[in-house]
Amino acid sequence: MHPLWQAYPVPAMRHEAWHGDRLVRCFQPRPAGLWAMFAATLARTPQAEALVCEGQRWTYQDCADTATRLAGGLAAQGVARGDRVLMFIDNRPEFVLLLLALLRMGAVAVPVGVREQRPGLAYIARQCGAVAIAIDAALADRLPASDEAPALRHRISIGEAPGCTPLARLMSSPEPAGAVTAAVDAAAAADPAEHEVAVILYTSGTTGQPKGAMLTHANIVHSVLHYQAGMKLATAGADQAGERAALAVPASHVTGLVAIIATLLHVGGAIVIVPVFKAEAFIALMAAERISHTMMVPAMYTLCLMQPAFAGAELDAWRIGSYGGAPMPVSTIDALAARLPGLTLINAYGATETSSPATLMPMGQTRDHVDTVGVPLPAASIRVMDDDGRELPPGASGELWIAGPMVVPGYWDNAEATAASFTAGYWHSGDLGSVDEQGFVRVFDRKKDMLNRGGYKIFSVEVENVLMAWPGMVEAAIVGRPCPVLGERVHAFVHAPGAAGDAAALRAFCAAYLADYKLPETVTWTDEPLPRNANGKLMKRLLRLRLDKELQTS
Repeated sequence: MHPLWQAYPVPAMRHEAWHGDRLVRCFQPRPAGLWAMFAATLARTPQAEALVCEGQRWTYQDCADTATRLAGGLAAQGVARGDRVLMFIDNRPEFVLLLLALLRMGAVAVPVGVREQRPGLAYIARQCGAVAIAIDAALADRLPASDEAPALRHRISIGEAPGCTPLARLMSSPEPAGAVTAAVDAAAAADPAEHEVAVILYTSGTTGQPKGAMLTHANIVHSVLHYQAGMKLATAGADQAGERAALAVPASHVTGLVAIIATLLHVGGAIVIVPVFKAEAFIALMAAERISHTMMVPAMYTLCLMQPAFAGAELDAWRIGSYGGAPMPVSTIDALAARLPGLTLINAYGATETSSPATLMPMGQTRDHVDTVGVPLPAASIRVMDDDGRELPPGASGELWIAGPMVVPGYWDNAEATAASFTAGYWHSGDLGSVDEQGFVRVFDRKKDMLNRGGYKIFSVEVENVLMAWPGMVEAAIVGRPCPVLGERVHAFVHAPGAAGDAAALRAFCAAYLADYKLPETVTWTDEPLPRNANGKLMKRLLRLRLDKELQTS
């Protein structure tokens, strides 16, 4: 464990044998699973506020009652323990309530980002053998046909949709509460073992069909305990107010699901759901709801700073501002510190396969280590490996391999992908990075995104950090522009609304900080945000396709 964590409320640890070939450092004692975590909070603070969305509010007792009725309705439909249920639902209360219902009955939640189209949704349904899908009524035209997903017997809609059972009908059981509870308990049969799969999250599939990462109860519990300790989150009780977190990232992906929903349900906080992120309205919501905790991508913080209302908003309750998915510009860090001295910024690095975080920045260290993503979590291990599977020394660049109790056991029904991506419990991240002598982790690039200009290796993050220092820059990314002589040249995509599209001036600015071979030689200026997946990560594949089209038409 990194020495900086010694000042944190980290639970005791011991080594345990997991999944056959893994020796894992784990927290002990720990909650038995996600429903057990929620049940403990329910027993402690049943009338505390749990969910807020557009003026509606639910207590923990409200959530428990609704989840039990919904679980009873699902059980009556024939959904059983271990069955996979797709959740094609945007940021709304029903997402959390259905998740709780599935946990209550021991079924497996399969959240899917609502940007997914019908073919991808059908593939996921087939691949995991889902028996049911819950879908926003407005998205019902993307429902797979019967022959596209034969096991998909039950279609449930949030609102009215043709061929679907409304979710509200499942929650309107005429039976007494005790009978519903008994039916749910019978469907669950027993509390799930902690190594059973709780959630399947599908990766972005940028290099082929998406893979279903199996997040077990133990995986998510450890991520939640890491967030609780690393961010020193307050645990609600009779004499302690709970945290209030804004769910402004998609609930259907690992950050929203684990960092916000699961973590807040464990500490007894309120989840304030943001259906659509608009910076001006978000600032007003932050002030009105006294938000204390956020987890967002850096561009969202930058957009808030650009709003005139940000300067005068009452945001004194905002205590933790965590971020990931991209580097935070130094200018944004400094501007936030000047405006909100009580706000602590915390970088986090992780992935679906690590059930959210693998590193966190210790509190108060962000400005001094702005080029890093923090240090490994207390129970995590990160090694830097070369292409032949040999560990590299501190400071050397290689692929980051990650192990720990938050690392998933593998991919659903995909032994080949599991064998290719895991070695003795270490997940091969595909990220190029280093770990320095002090234990701070740097992430330079995806292995497949590193540029090679005439034999010179160029890490995207170095160039992108300099681009982000340009006045008015909100987002920036580089990709390789094909070159018959050098192989690749540097092309930049920049999102800087209202800024002058002067490529020569931008290049001159970068020349003060970068070697000449790293300078962007061509630039695409855009007033639109750069494409990101639902987890907030930049989709460079789409940028390359856009560049190809630009080159074909030029």
